[in-house]
Amino acid sequence: MMMRGVSKQNSVTTTSAFFGEFEKNETRSEFLKLISASLH
Repeated sequence: MMMRGVSKQNSVTTTSAFFGEFEKNETRSEFLKLISASLH
């Protein structure tokens, strides 16, 4: 089997795409800050 990408165990890769209001830096930053805080 062949794999590509990060080879460290317990690593996480995130891909994102933002549209509409989230294209505005201020809105996107606020959203990412809120979801990041809820994960910790």
